[in-house]
Amino acid sequence: MVAETLLTPASLIWPLFVTEGQAVEEPIATLPGVSRWSVDRIVERAKEAAALGIPCIALFPNTPRHLRTERGEEALNPDNLMCRAIRAIADAVPDIGILTDVALDPYTAHGHDGVVDAQGRVLNDETMRILVDQALTQARAGASIIAPSDMMDGRVGAIRAALESEGFHDVQIMAYAAKYASAFYGPFRDAVGSGGLLKGDKKGYQMDPANAEEALREVAMDLAEGADTVMVKPGLPYLDIIRRVKERFEVPVFAYQVSGEYAMIEAAAAAGAGDRDALVLETLMAFRRAGCSGVLTYHAAHAARLLAG
Repeated sequence: MVAETLLTPASLIWPLFVTEGQAVEEPIATLPGVSRWSVDRIVERAKEAAALGIPCIALFPNTPRHLRTERGEEALNPDNLMCRAIRAIADAVPDIGILTDVALDPYTAHGHDGVVDAQGRVLNDETMRILVDQALTQARAGASIIAPSDMMDGRVGAIRAALESEGFHDVQIMAYAAKYASAFYGPFRDAVGSGGLLKGDKKGYQMDPANAEEALREVAMDLAEGADTVMVKPGLPYLDIIRRVKERFEVPVFAYQVSGEYAMIEAAAAAGAGDRDALVLETLMAFRRAGCSGVLTYHAAHAARLLAG
Protein backbone atom coordinates (compact mmCIF):
# COMPACT_ATOMS: atom_id res chain seq x y z
CA MET A 1 0.00 0.00 0.00
CA VAL A 2 2.80 2.43 0.81
CA ALA A 3 5.45 1.20 -1.60
CA GLU A 4 6.88 4.13 -3.56
CA THR A 5 8.10 2.12 -6.55
CA LEU A 6 6.25 -0.41 -8.69
CA LEU A 7 7.80 -3.28 -10.63
CA THR A 8 5.61 -5.17 -13.12
CA PRO A 9 6.24 -7.28 -16.26
CA ALA A 10 5.34 -4.16 -18.26
CA SER A 11 8.66 -2.67 -17.09
CA LEU A 12 10.71 -5.45 -18.74
CA ILE A 13 12.29 -6.02 -22.14
CA TRP A 14 13.60 -9.51 -22.86
CA PRO A 15 16.84 -9.74 -24.92
CA LEU A 16 16.93 -12.84 -27.13
CA PHE A 17 19.71 -14.30 -29.27
CA VAL A 18 18.91 -15.66 -32.74
CA THR A 19 20.90 -18.34 -34.55
CA GLU A 20 20.61 -20.28 -37.79
CA GLY A 21 18.81 -23.59 -38.18
CA GLN A 22 15.49 -25.19 -37.30
CA ALA A 23 14.35 -26.28 -33.83
CA VAL A 24 17.70 -25.12 -32.44
CA GLU A 25 18.42 -24.26 -28.83
CA GLU A 26 22.09 -23.60 -28.06
CA PRO A 27 22.86 -22.97 -24.37
CA ILE A 28 25.45 -20.23 -23.82
CA ALA A 29 28.13 -21.43 -21.40
CA THR A 30 28.93 -18.00 -19.97
CA LEU A 31 25.23 -17.12 -19.58
CA PRO A 32 23.72 -20.03 -17.64
CA GLY A 33 20.03 -20.38 -18.41
CA VAL A 34 20.27 -18.34 -21.62
CA SER A 35 20.31 -19.87 -25.11
CA ARG A 36 20.53 -18.94 -28.75
CA TRP A 37 17.34 -19.83 -30.58
CA SER A 38 16.58 -20.53 -34.21
CA VAL A 39 13.91 -18.34 -35.82
CA ASP A 40 11.10 -20.82 -35.19
CA ARG A 41 12.06 -21.08 -31.52
CA ILE A 42 12.40 -17.30 -31.20
CA VAL A 43 8.75 -17.05 -32.24
CA GLU A 44 7.90 -19.35 -29.33
CA ARG A 45 9.82 -17.08 -26.97
CA ALA A 46 7.93 -14.05 -28.31
CA LYS A 47 4.63 -15.80 -27.63
CA GLU A 48 5.87 -16.64 -24.14
CA ALA A 49 6.80 -13.02 -23.51
CA ALA A 50 3.38 -11.79 -24.61
CA ALA A 51 1.64 -14.33 -22.37
CA LEU A 52 3.73 -13.13 -19.42
CA GLY A 53 2.84 -9.47 -20.01
CA ILE A 54 6.30 -8.49 -21.26
CA PRO A 55 5.61 -5.79 -23.86
CA CYS A 56 8.83 -5.92 -25.88
CA ILE A 57 11.65 -8.25 -26.90
CA ALA A 58 15.13 -7.24 -28.10
CA LEU A 59 16.83 -9.26 -30.84
CA PHE A 60 20.54 -9.94 -31.32
CA PRO A 61 21.85 -12.20 -34.11
CA ASN A 62 24.63 -14.77 -33.96
CA THR A 63 25.86 -14.29 -37.51
CA PRO A 64 27.79 -17.28 -38.90
CA ARG A 65 31.53 -16.69 -39.18
CA HIS A 66 31.56 -17.16 -42.96
CA LEU A 67 29.18 -14.20 -43.37
CA ARG A 68 31.29 -11.83 -41.26
CA THR A 69 33.36 -9.37 -43.27
CA GLU A 70 35.55 -6.33 -42.66
CA ARG A 71 32.64 -3.97 -43.44
CA GLY A 72 29.77 -6.10 -42.10
CA GLU A 73 27.81 -6.23 -45.36
CA GLU A 74 25.49 -8.94 -44.02
CA ALA A 75 23.86 -6.26 -41.83
CA LEU A 76 22.24 -4.86 -45.00
CA ASN A 77 20.93 -8.18 -46.31
CA PRO A 78 17.09 -7.99 -46.18
CA ASP A 79 17.02 -11.76 -45.70
CA ASN A 80 19.63 -11.91 -42.95
CA LEU A 81 19.03 -13.70 -39.67
CA MET A 82 17.77 -10.58 -37.90
CA CYS A 83 15.26 -9.67 -40.61
CA ARG A 84 13.90 -13.21 -40.86
CA ALA A 85 13.35 -13.23 -37.11
CA ILE A 86 11.65 -9.82 -37.18
CA ARG A 87 9.22 -10.88 -39.90
CA ALA A 88 8.41 -14.20 -38.23
CA ILE A 89 7.69 -12.56 -34.87
CA ALA A 90 5.68 -9.70 -36.38
CA ASP A 91 3.51 -12.23 -38.23
CA ALA A 92 2.98 -14.53 -35.25
CA VAL A 93 2.81 -12.02 -32.37
CA PRO A 94 1.72 -8.72 -33.92
CA ASP A 95 1.13 -6.95 -30.61
CA ILE A 96 4.62 -7.37 -29.14
CA GLY A 97 7.26 -4.70 -29.57
CA ILE A 98 10.38 -5.71 -31.51
CA LEU A 99 13.52 -3.80 -30.57
CA THR A 100 16.44 -4.28 -32.94
CA ASP A 101 20.12 -3.64 -32.43
CA VAL A 102 21.82 -1.32 -34.92
CA ALA A 103 25.59 -1.81 -34.86
CA LEU A 104 28.06 -3.75 -36.95
CA ASP A 105 29.80 -5.88 -34.31
CA PRO A 106 27.57 -8.95 -34.94
CA TYR A 107 28.54 -8.76 -38.62
CA THR A 108 32.22 -7.74 -38.72
CA ALA A 109 35.19 -10.09 -38.85
CA HIS A 110 37.07 -7.88 -36.37
CA GLY A 111 34.31 -7.52 -33.76
CA HIS A 112 34.12 -3.72 -33.80
CA ASP A 113 30.87 -1.78 -34.05
CA GLY A 114 31.97 -0.04 -37.24
CA VAL A 115 34.36 0.07 -40.15
CA VAL A 116 38.02 0.27 -39.13
CA ASP A 117 41.03 1.72 -40.94
CA ALA A 118 44.49 0.20 -41.33
CA GLN A 119 45.45 1.43 -37.85
CA GLY A 120 42.40 -0.20 -36.27
CA ARG A 121 40.53 3.06 -35.67
CA VAL A 122 36.78 3.06 -36.16
CA LEU A 123 35.69 5.46 -38.91
CA ASN A 124 32.70 7.39 -37.59
CA ASP A 125 31.18 8.90 -40.73
CA GLU A 126 31.73 5.91 -42.98
CA THR A 127 30.21 3.65 -40.33
CA MET A 128 27.25 6.00 -39.87
CA ARG A 129 26.24 5.70 -43.52
CA ILE A 130 26.11 1.90 -43.17
CA LEU A 131 24.15 2.13 -39.92
CA VAL A 132 21.48 4.23 -41.62
CA ASP A 133 20.99 1.52 -44.26
CA GLN A 134 20.98 -1.15 -41.54
CA ALA A 135 18.24 0.70 -39.64
CA LEU A 136 16.14 1.02 -42.80
CA THR A 137 16.62 -2.68 -43.55
CA GLN A 138 15.28 -3.56 -40.10
CA ALA A 139 12.39 -1.08 -40.29
CA ARG A 140 11.31 -2.55 -43.64
CA ALA A 141 11.31 -6.01 -42.02
CA GLY A 142 8.93 -4.79 -39.31
CA ALA A 143 11.01 -3.52 -36.38
CA SER A 144 9.07 -1.27 -34.03
CA ILE A 145 12.03 0.21 -32.12
CA ILE A 146 15.45 0.88 -33.66
CA ALA A 147 18.20 0.84 -31.05
CA PRO A 148 21.58 2.13 -32.23
CA SER A 149 24.18 0.66 -29.86
CA ASP A 150 27.29 1.64 -31.80
CA MET A 151 28.02 5.03 -30.14
CA MET A 152 28.97 6.75 -33.41
CA ASP A 153 28.48 10.52 -33.33
CA GLY A 154 25.50 11.82 -35.33
CA ARG A 155 23.91 8.47 -36.10
CA VAL A 156 20.61 9.17 -34.32
CA GLY A 157 19.88 12.24 -36.43
CA ALA A 158 20.85 10.45 -39.64
CA ILE A 159 18.68 7.43 -38.80
CA ARG A 160 15.72 9.63 -37.82
CA ALA A 161 15.93 11.53 -41.11
CA ALA A 162 16.11 8.29 -43.10
CA LEU A 163 13.16 6.73 -41.28
CA GLU A 164 11.04 9.82 -41.84
CA SER A 165 11.98 10.01 -45.52
CA GLU A 166 10.77 6.44 -46.06
CA GLY A 167 7.53 6.93 -44.15
CA PHE A 168 8.48 5.05 -40.97
CA HIS A 169 7.01 7.77 -38.77
CA ASP A 170 5.92 5.36 -36.04
CA VAL A 171 9.22 3.52 -35.70
CA GLN A 172 10.85 4.68 -32.47
CA ILE A 173 14.52 5.21 -31.77
CA MET A 174 15.89 4.07 -28.41
CA ALA A 175 19.41 5.45 -28.38
CA TYR A 176 22.19 3.75 -26.48
CA ALA A 177 23.08 7.23 -25.34
CA ALA A 178 25.44 6.50 -22.44
CA LYS A 179 27.18 3.23 -23.25
CA TYR A 180 30.33 2.72 -21.25
CA ALA A 181 33.47 0.79 -22.21
CA SER A 182 32.70 -1.84 -19.61
CA ALA A 183 34.20 -5.10 -18.37
CA PHE A 184 30.67 -6.50 -18.02
CA TYR A 185 30.05 -7.28 -21.71
CA GLY A 186 32.06 -10.51 -22.06
CA PRO A 187 29.25 -13.11 -22.06
CA PHE A 188 27.25 -11.06 -24.58
CA ARG A 189 30.13 -11.18 -27.04
CA ASP A 190 30.17 -14.95 -26.66
CA ALA A 191 26.42 -15.04 -27.32
CA VAL A 192 26.61 -13.13 -30.61
CA GLY A 193 29.73 -14.94 -31.77
CA SER A 194 32.13 -12.01 -31.57
CA GLY A 195 34.01 -13.33 -28.55
CA GLY A 196 37.66 -13.76 -29.46
CA LEU A 197 37.30 -11.69 -32.64
CA LEU A 198 37.75 -8.24 -31.17
CA LYS A 199 41.03 -6.61 -32.12
CA GLY A 200 41.94 -3.99 -29.55
CA ASP A 201 39.20 -2.44 -27.43
CA LYS A 202 36.23 -0.11 -27.82
CA LYS A 203 37.45 2.75 -25.67
CA GLY A 204 37.72 5.01 -28.71
CA TYR A 205 33.95 5.23 -29.10
CA GLN A 206 32.41 3.89 -25.89
CA MET A 207 32.49 6.00 -22.74
CA ASP A 208 35.06 6.19 -19.95
CA PRO A 209 33.54 4.72 -16.74
CA ALA A 210 34.98 7.73 -14.87
CA ASN A 211 32.78 10.23 -16.73
CA ALA A 212 29.32 11.37 -15.69
CA GLU A 213 29.01 14.84 -17.23
CA GLU A 214 29.93 13.33 -20.60
CA ALA A 215 26.93 11.02 -20.28
CA LEU A 216 24.63 14.01 -19.92
CA ARG A 217 26.14 15.62 -23.02
CA GLU A 218 25.72 12.40 -25.01
CA VAL A 219 22.08 12.08 -23.94
CA ALA A 220 21.39 15.71 -24.82
CA MET A 221 22.82 15.23 -28.32
CA ASP A 222 20.80 12.08 -28.99
CA LEU A 223 17.57 13.70 -27.84
CA ALA A 224 18.27 16.77 -29.97
CA GLU A 225 18.78 14.49 -32.97
CA GLY A 226 15.40 12.80 -32.51
CA ALA A 227 15.73 9.90 -30.08
CA ASP A 228 12.40 8.96 -28.49
CA THR A 229 13.98 7.23 -25.50
CA VAL A 230 17.52 6.81 -24.17
CA MET A 231 19.45 3.98 -22.57
CA VAL A 232 22.23 3.73 -20.01
CA LYS A 233 24.45 0.65 -20.28
CA PRO A 234 25.53 -1.24 -18.16
CA GLY A 235 22.97 -1.00 -15.41
CA LEU A 236 23.72 -1.47 -11.72
CA PRO A 237 27.22 0.09 -11.76
CA TYR A 238 25.66 3.19 -13.35
CA LEU A 239 22.52 3.84 -11.27
CA ASP A 240 23.86 7.31 -10.52
CA ILE A 241 23.91 8.07 -14.26
CA ILE A 242 20.34 6.79 -14.68
CA ARG A 243 19.14 9.08 -11.89
CA ARG A 244 20.95 12.13 -13.28
CA VAL A 245 19.63 11.53 -16.81
CA LYS A 246 16.08 11.13 -15.56
CA GLU A 247 16.20 14.26 -13.43
CA ARG A 248 17.89 16.37 -16.09
CA PHE A 249 15.82 15.43 -19.15
CA GLU A 250 12.51 14.01 -17.83
CA VAL A 251 12.26 11.53 -20.72
CA PRO A 252 11.82 7.74 -20.68
CA VAL A 253 15.15 6.25 -19.57
CA PHE A 254 15.99 2.57 -19.97
CA ALA A 255 18.84 0.50 -18.59
CA TYR A 256 20.43 -2.67 -19.89
CA GLN A 257 21.20 -5.15 -17.13
CA VAL A 258 24.03 -6.59 -19.18
CA SER A 259 25.36 -10.10 -19.52
CA GLY A 260 28.05 -9.77 -16.86
CA GLU A 261 25.51 -8.50 -14.33
CA TYR A 262 23.20 -11.42 -15.11
CA ALA A 263 26.07 -13.91 -14.86
CA MET A 264 27.11 -12.58 -11.44
CA ILE A 265 23.61 -13.13 -10.05
CA GLU A 266 23.52 -16.65 -11.46
CA ALA A 267 26.99 -17.41 -10.06
CA ALA A 268 26.05 -16.07 -6.63
CA ALA A 269 22.89 -18.17 -6.57
CA ALA A 270 24.74 -21.29 -7.74
CA ALA A 271 27.34 -20.80 -5.00
CA GLY A 272 24.66 -20.41 -2.32
CA ALA A 273 25.69 -16.81 -1.70
CA GLY A 274 22.19 -15.44 -2.19
CA ASP A 275 18.62 -16.34 -3.06
CA ARG A 276 18.23 -16.09 -6.83
CA ASP A 277 14.61 -14.92 -6.85
CA ALA A 278 15.24 -12.24 -4.26
CA LEU A 279 18.40 -11.04 -6.02
CA VAL A 280 16.58 -10.78 -9.35
CA LEU A 281 13.66 -8.77 -8.01
CA GLU A 282 15.77 -6.52 -5.79
CA THR A 283 18.12 -5.52 -8.60
CA LEU A 284 15.24 -4.83 -10.98
CA MET A 285 13.53 -2.73 -8.32
CA ALA A 286 16.75 -0.73 -7.99
CA PHE A 287 16.53 0.25 -11.65
CA ARG A 288 12.95 1.38 -11.24
CA ARG A 289 13.77 3.31 -8.09
CA ALA A 290 16.62 5.08 -9.89
CA GLY A 291 14.18 6.31 -12.53
CA CYS A 292 14.04 3.68 -15.28
CA SER A 293 10.87 3.35 -17.33
CA GLY A 294 12.04 -0.12 -18.26
CA VAL A 295 14.91 -2.59 -18.07
CA LEU A 296 16.43 -4.91 -20.64
CA THR A 297 17.22 -8.05 -18.67
CA TYR A 298 17.88 -11.72 -19.39
CA HIS A 299 15.87 -12.42 -16.24
CA ALA A 300 12.73 -10.91 -17.81
CA ALA A 301 10.70 -14.10 -18.17
CA HIS A 302 11.75 -15.41 -14.76
CA ALA A 303 10.98 -12.08 -13.11
CA ALA A 304 7.59 -11.87 -14.81
CA ARG A 305 6.66 -15.28 -13.44
CA LEU A 306 7.77 -14.25 -9.96
CA LEU A 307 5.74 -11.07 -10.16
CA ALA A 308 2.67 -13.00 -11.30
CA GLY A 309 3.04 -15.57 -8.56
